[in-house]
Formats: sequence, C-alpha cells, structure tokens
Amino acid sequence: MTDDRLNQCARLRENEIAEAVLGYLSANPDASDTLEGIAEWWIMRQRLRVEVAQLARTLERLAGEGIIERQGEPENPRYRLQRYNYDEQAWRRLLASYGFQNS
Repeated sequence: MTDDRLNQCARLRENEIAEAVLGYLSANPDASDTLEGIAEWWIMRQRLRVEVAQLARTLERLAGEGIIERQGEPENPRYRLQRYNYDEQAWRRLLASYGFQNS
C-alpha cells in the first residue's frame, strides 16, 4: 500500500472517530473528559473502537478547527465543545458534514 493510500485510510478512520466524538457531544453537549476517558466512554458508547494515538490526532484536529477546546493541564487536558463561538446553525451544518441528521 502506498503512503498516499495509507494517509487516506488514516484520514477516513479519523473521520469515523470525529463522527463518534461529535455524536456523543451532540447528545451530551456539557460533557468533558480526558483523552483516555473519551476513548473509554464516549467512543465505546458510539460503538467504535479506537487507538488512543489516532484519537489524539483527531482531537487535535478538531481543536485546531475550533470545534472543541482543551482545558486544564497540558499533559492531561480535558476536551469539550468550544463554547465561545457556539452557533446553533453552524453546529448543525458541522454535524451534517459528518453525516448526522439535524434534530
């Protein structure tokens, strides 16, 4: 498998993880947890098994996009939905872009 193909597969997997994180946050918008807590509780609740390293990359990407934010200690941050720029319509568009139906 080529490096491009491997990168494409990793990106698809990260999108699946992002869908699980966003699905959990959609149902639980006040939730916050550590990297390990999200992997153990949020992801499992969405019936998705995930490697912690891949979850870390996905969380960093979502944080970089301003969708979620890191809180607390840098070595063990907690992640949550970004609230300062929360816009209901933008949130619905974001969820739709990951395949979720607007509720």
